[in-house]
Amino acid sequence: MIENKHINKIIALFAVIVLTCTIFLVAYVNGTQISKQGPLYEKNVFREDVISLDIVAGEDEWKQMLENATDETYIACTVIVNGTKFDQVGIRPKGNSSLSQIARDSESDRYSFKLKFNEYIKDQTCFGLDEFVVNNVMGDSSYMKEYISYDILKFIGVYTPLVQYTNITVNGNPWGLYLAVESYDDSFMLRTFNDKAGKLYNVKTMDIGGQGQNMNQPPDGNNNGQMPNFNGQPPNGNDNGQMPNFNGQPPNGNGNGQMPDFNGQPPDDNSNSNSNDNSNSNDNRKTQRGIGGGFGRGGSTGGDLAYKDDNASSYSAIFNNAVSDITKNDSDRVIEALKALSEGSDLEKYFNVDEILCYFAAHTVVVNLDSYVSNMAQNYYIYEKDGKITILPWDYNLAFGGFQSGSAKDVVNFPIDTPVSGVSMEDRPLLDKLLQNEEYKEKYHNYLNEIVASYFDSGLFQDTINSLDLKIKDYVKNDATAFYTYDEYEKAVPEFTKLCMLRSESIKGQLDGSIPSTTEGQKQDSSALISAGDINMTSLGTMMGGGRNRDGQQEGGFNGQRGFDGNMLDMEIMQKAMGIMQSANGEITDEVKAELIEIGLTEEQIEMFKNMGNRMNGGPGGIGGPQGQAMAVNANNGDSSRQGNISQSNINTLLGNSPIILAVLSIFLGGGILIAVVWKRKF
Repeated sequence: MIENKHINKIIALFAVIVLTCTIFLVAYVNGTQISKQGPLYEKNVFREDVISLDIVAGEDEWKQMLENATDETYIACTVIVNGTKFDQVGIRPKGNSSLSQIARDSESDRYSFKLKFNEYIKDQTCFGLDEFVVNNVMGDSSYMKEYISYDILKFIGVYTPLVQYTNITVNGNPWGLYLAVESYDDSFMLRTFNDKAGKLYNVKTMDIGGQGQNMNQPPDGNNNGQMPNFNGQPPNGNDNGQMPNFNGQPPNGNGNGQMPDFNGQPPDDNSNSNSNDNSNSNDNRKTQRGIGGGFGRGGSTGGDLAYKDDNASSYSAIFNNAVSDITKNDSDRVIEALKALSEGSDLEKYFNVDEILCYFAAHTVVVNLDSYVSNMAQNYYIYEKDGKITILPWDYNLAFGGFQSGSAKDVVNFPIDTPVSGVSMEDRPLLDKLLQNEEYKEKYHNYLNEIVASYFDSGLFQDTINSLDLKIKDYVKNDATAFYTYDEYEKAVPEFTKLCMLRSESIKGQLDGSIPSTTEGQKQDSSALISAGDINMTSLGTMMGGGRNRDGQQEGGFNGQRGFDGNMLDMEIMQKAMGIMQSANGEITDEVKAELIEIGLTEEQIEMFKNMGNRMNGGPGGIGGPQGQAMAVNANNGDSSRQGNISQSNINTLLGNSPIILAVLSIFLGGGILIAVVWKRKF
């Protein structure tokens, strides 16, 4: 018989058990997972309808953030997502070339933004979502390139972030139709892999703000060879928004705003040649180096995934951009995998080969060259767990020929067996080693065929386009800050549809052998290539955006310069200038200034380089600046201003998806209540 004097202690003990179980159960129900229905944010944020996103911020803070957008500094705001309010959310501008272009545009503040829910309140989430970005659709008059890219990737089985359109207001004023994309973070890993035990790396070789760097491993003063962007300066006002050729000269008027071919000549849609066909190599896995081939530095910093040595500092594009907290053991596992890749051995031990083949198949279909397959060697994520690597997709706003692709015909016929631009296949060992293996190449072809047959030929693609058009067209018509007019949108959608269907037709021909599937093969026999007809790539949008102001009136786009001075640098001069700047660790002394003037830079251009150097090495937004140092302190020591006691992500990690744990907690909860009630009545 238990003494009465112990009854209260026993009841108190069971009360604690009951309370603890209740907390865990509530956390489980309101956290990332709900039974088998997926995370709450999948339904409550990325719903079928357009997301309603209302941002409320102090006028002065908002204005200051926009005026200093390239610093990529967070401010606190209130965010209302589909009617649910979240206070103290971090928001900042994001991007690289698009960010710098908008920063220099006196007519537009339509930046892309990143929203981080736990920036100021520890463990705050949006229905379990840590953060997401909203992209400004700058280079896409159809508004659909990025959405369709992710849809194709998801269709073939690639792990992708959730995406949905969002209509944004700022302090009650219309701001525009954007595309919301789930960020790669703990919530993504929990949703996708059921835990957050793996490590995520954002592979970036061009990052102007420094905020993407891992603050525990800042780059050295030389930035490890990373290149800044060109500060968003377009060619002169007579170019109709076209990019210059490789001597910095604008293309002729027949270019229609398209990228020049790899010899710097304007494309010609009526030509029988493919601009990817200028290879001087007899190896049909090689291509001529394209735009930027002389200065693209992605390979030298690890973005190419080529093994160099065992030092983490040799792979700054990977490890300086770690999303997860990493140790030397973590970086060693990635380097070990790269070494195995260089040797071509035990690939399935170190890489999720099947998943990566799916990725490359979809990636090839959508012709996204601001990526691993070009001299940029960036815009993808590495997910590593237990020594095995998966590649995750990111940044498809310039897909379907929006970057370095030349004419529409080049996009349509982009070769599936040498799907690189401006580099050789050997320069991209992950793709090269996989496609050298006949078994893997056959699987890759099978995935391409599945996309063609089951996504395009089945009618799913057209149905998706029609559904998206119905969903967003009224928002596009009323888009307060749009880069393009509604008329341009209406013309772009059928053009985009036609381009994609022709791309599918070419892939089908390349698979059955009626169309050459390599760069060298297409060079030798261009007669079989599919014509793109009268498709004008400019009508689908350009890297420079369109030209409509906040009132929706057409301004003439970048043809009217919109606040730009046309001060585009010659590529050779840019290369020399970057070499001088790197040797001087970003400092512009009198001697350095004299050297820059000697190679042909103006005073204004030198000031541009000075500003870029400040951002990279010591400016307010740079790694070495006060903000970067403060972020490093907070990353290591925590932020005392943050609140909250129970980590939602830790709880979800503990619970995982196990119904056994849930059942045990329920038994403890029910048992505790029953025992407490019975004993209380008895004694």
